[in-house]
Amino acid sequence: MEQQAEWTKLTVRSSRENLDVVTAVMGMLDNGLMIEDYSDFPFETGMYGDLVDESIKNADPTRIAVSIFVAREKNLSEYIAFLRERFSFVGIDWEYECEGLREEDWAEAWKQYYRPIPLGGVTIVPAWQEYRAKDGETVVRMDPGMAFGAGTHETTRLAVLLLEETLAGGETVLDVGTGSGILSIVAEKLGASLVRGYDIDPVAVRVARENAEMNGSENIAFGTSDLLASVETPAGGYDLAVANIVADVLLRMAPDLPACLRPGARLICSGIIEPRLSDLRAGMTAVGFKEEKVISENDWYALRFVLAE
Repeated sequence: MEQQAEWTKLTVRSSRENLDVVTAVMGMLDNGLMIEDYSDFPFETGMYGDLVDESIKNADPTRIAVSIFVAREKNLSEYIAFLRERFSFVGIDWEYECEGLREEDWAEAWKQYYRPIPLGGVTIVPAWQEYRAKDGETVVRMDPGMAFGAGTHETTRLAVLLLEETLAGGETVLDVGTGSGILSIVAEKLGASLVRGYDIDPVAVRVARENAEMNGSENIAFGTSDLLASVETPAGGYDLAVANIVADVLLRMAPDLPACLRPGARLICSGIIEPRLSDLRAGMTAVGFKEEKVISENDWYALRFVLAE
């Protein structure tokens, strides 16, 4: 029987001008980046002779590659979905490849390590596992497939914790960049009366609908939208918006957010790294939001704002 590698090398390739964006997004998944950029290599001089590997000699100086190594027990499908979501929002060309795990095993190999994840009073349970809920426990069953949001990533966990703390019941909720639909489903389970989730990726929208159906959701609808472009807003605006994206995208849609929310509404932002905290705070303050709370896990941050009345 063929033994699986302990690590999978996940590589993203793109144009040289996208190096900063690719390294920034890949750095959100892992700090140990391997960067291949030969734009300044003196190919024409031949000065290194036989000391240089043929793969480098034949490299395209207009292309770059950034790689990370993913442990076998990690959800590689979620890593790839994370990249698809982030790169879709910034709109660059990219492609990926994996070494060390057969493609047909991606969606299955990690499942043996995916266990119920308790997050306050909410527990995220893999769809394929038996689980008996405890008294007062909110259970959300998820099969993320190739959409981001299994509950294993820090950004998702932080957003769930803030949702649980913020929702009292009866609110209308907007979920931007819904991915697997996990935050929309959590919001409804916690008492939201109406939830609308949007994603730029049609695959994510399909997965979100399947997960909502599996959870018996009745007050959720999902749609495809480039940020807020196709969002339907209820009369008076949403009571709460949640966005687990990245700071650059949050700042890009910040000027349009107040029009989707009622005065006094809350906004939960997750997916923020420490160097972008000050930028996000300044951008949200500029359009009328006031910071209420910030929480963190490892190098990730989530913030809750309130819209001025």
